[in-house]
Amino acid sequence: MKYIDEFRDGALARKLVADLEIEAERLSRRVTLMEVCGTHTMAIYRHGLKPLFPEKVRLVSGPGCPVCVTPAGYVDMAITLARTPGVIITTFGDMLKVPGSQTSLVKERGAGRDVRVVYSPMDAVETAKSSPDKEVVFLGVGFETTAPSVAAAILTAKREGVKNFTVLASHKVMPEPMEALTKGELKIDGYICPAHVSAIIGERGYRRLAEVYGVPCVITGFEPLDMLRGVIMLVRQIAEGRAVVENEYFRVVKPEGNVKAQAILADVFEKSNAVWRGLGPIPDSGLAISPRYESYDAMKKFKLSEPDVRENPACLCGEILKGLKEPLDCGLFATACTPENPVGACMVSSEGTCAAEFRYGERSRANA
Repeated sequence: MKYIDEFRDGALARKLVADLEIEAERLSRRVTLMEVCGTHTMAIYRHGLKPLFPEKVRLVSGPGCPVCVTPAGYVDMAITLARTPGVIITTFGDMLKVPGSQTSLVKERGAGRDVRVVYSPMDAVETAKSSPDKEVVFLGVGFETTAPSVAAAILTAKREGVKNFTVLASHKVMPEPMEALTKGELKIDGYICPAHVSAIIGERGYRRLAEVYGVPCVITGFEPLDMLRGVIMLVRQIAEGRAVVENEYFRVVKPEGNVKAQAILADVFEKSNAVWRGLGPIPDSGLAISPRYESYDAMKKFKLSEPDVRENPACLCGEILKGLKEPLDCGLFATACTPENPVGACMVSSEGTCAAEFRYGERSRANA
């Protein structure tokens, strides 16, 4: 199949692994690379790439899973709305099991609350149009990748005069947390930049990381050969003492990104401070609904404020999202915390690091 099989060719993969070993020999020390996209995390585990890397190349996962970084306080607000008479909650399915401080949306649905899974924000607008006596709230979670479709839904609702539709927004942007991690405890030598986000923001969003902090960045696709080439490009930059933004995924990502999507984001949203589950507050890392569209802002319409919720102290999701710990370091992994009964958000999402380790990692291989 064109655009898939040629990026999974075993012979080419073995050649790239050999090339990576040659490049790694040029390194003077062991380096740590971080992939900050949940889809990359799943691809790395699914294709068994980590064991192929040389000893000098360590790859850790970052906070690029949108569900994983959604704070429990946000889930609590969604549950408050679900318990409000006359309110329909609409959401993508992966938010249902995310634990709040006391319960989850899937448990609330089991208790009779009107919580519905939709496949796009426009479905939520249609639900509002067909339920004029109800208030329909869409849970706006995700990065620059999904935010444009939410913005389009708000613009559609405004254009069509739909007044019973709002968004509980918790959108986030990626470059700011990457900068925060660069200044953090873990010494990160290079980033595999998120491909979907890069398709929207282009190469410009990562230049500060390279130019100010000297951290090489490579935008990489999701197929095995993409990722191996991306790691080679990163290792080569480090070995040569360079730090620039390179684009391995040029067949999809344009240097300038998606200009139309950027325009709609700038119209409907504005930068805001945001709390990241496991990382805490990060300035200018969120997207709040602009005052121009505040009638579609559920926070304002229902006069909500996000509570500060303490996470389960036994859960290591926060350390895992920072790349400081691995899923197997957590005492809850595969015992008290499983995909069916997640304690932390890293296990909830299909793109979470713990979910990837549970499905494809050492434990899974041992039981195969």
